[in-house]
Amino acid sequence: MMKKLALQESITFPTQSAPDCWFDDACILDMDYFVKTISGIKAKGVRPDLIGSIIAHYASKWLPDLSSNNTEKGLTNFEESSPESVTASWMKKRFFVETLVGILPPERDSVPCNFLLRLLRTANMVGVEPSYRAELEKRISWQLDQASLKELMIPSFSHTCGTLLDVELVIRLVKRFASLDEGARSGAALVKAAKLVDCYLAEAALDTNLSLDEFIALGGALPSHARAMDDGLYRAIDTYLKAHPGVPKQDRKVLCRLIDSRKLSPEASLHAAQNERLPVRAVIQVLFSEQTKLSRHIDWSGSFSGTRSPNPGLEAPARCLSKREMNAQQMEIKKLKEDLLKVQSQCIAMQMQMEKMLDKKKGFFRWRKLGLKPSFKSSVSVFEKIEEGEGEGEVAFGLQTPMDMKAKLVRGRTPPKWRKSMP
Repeated sequence: MMKKLALQESITFPTQSAPDCWFDDACILDMDYFVKTISGIKAKGVRPDLIGSIIAHYASKWLPDLSSNNTEKGLTNFEESSPESVTASWMKKRFFVETLVGILPPERDSVPCNFLLRLLRTANMVGVEPSYRAELEKRISWQLDQASLKELMIPSFSHTCGTLLDVELVIRLVKRFASLDEGARSGAALVKAAKLVDCYLAEAALDTNLSLDEFIALGGALPSHARAMDDGLYRAIDTYLKAHPGVPKQDRKVLCRLIDSRKLSPEASLHAAQNERLPVRAVIQVLFSEQTKLSRHIDWSGSFSGTRSPNPGLEAPARCLSKREMNAQQMEIKKLKEDLLKVQSQCIAMQMQMEKMLDKKKGFFRWRKLGLKPSFKSSVSVFEKIEEGEGEGEVAFGLQTPMDMKAKLVRGRTPPKWRKSMP
């Protein structure tokens, strides 16, 4: 007992900068001794992330499959040449993986996510107990946003699964990650996970054995606000439709419901509008969304085009426009020119119509235009009455104002003949 305590006291614990040198000097070849060493390190109060890096480095030394580059030579040779030792090597790997899972620090983010994924791949390959696999899946779901696409593409080792990749495993990981509390995951982590899922879907969609239900379950596992843009999801759906040309029309409609056409970029919208694999309804929604976004942009630019800062020195410095912004401005200018031409043509047509109406109105009661010459006094008085009645007709039949009505009433009030003015 005293010898073990003296051995633990003599251990120099690693720093974060040189864990490799510490392990190269220690040369731990016994698994039991390594477990005891890790227990002593935990008792000394070493940070959990350092313990996690120690375990990851030690596991890559023992099993090269757990290394990130897979070029390191292991300390022990699990693969033997004799047929009798194949089962024994697999049993050793299984015991090794289960032991590593048992000594992992319980704190979150203490072990790199990519190492956990490699450990889970090896665990599925050697067939560890379900409890150990569940523990690894729980830890990976805590930090799924830190995973890489290469490590997430775990092959399927089950004979009942028809796909090359273990899609059901990824569905479980994504759903568990989505069910975490808001305090356990940030919004940036949710966005990273959504990008990772879209890239994984694009790769898994190439498998002809991938079912539509699995694709929809993985594509809809995250909430809608996790994706600021749906370009990655649209690319995955287009890849799936290419690899599965026999998808029925109704299933294509269900598949396209995953996409929010308002979140597509102009490039993706242009591609979707010309995509013959999409149903007609999806194409119409994309076109309608683009028209709505363009109209809003024109209204916004028109309402703020005349505003200038009172202090020119406080204005933000101008920047170079991107290609997308230049294309949007060109489309806006083209749209404004078309609207201007329409308004001008309408104004010209209205002006011509008003001139025709005025000519007809002036030509009804003009005696000069009638070609009649007055020869009698009575005829003169008749035409004079007609001309006088024309002005009153314009007031009567035109738009009458209160002043016109008052003037007409005053003219109609003639004093009686029997009443004479006072001297």
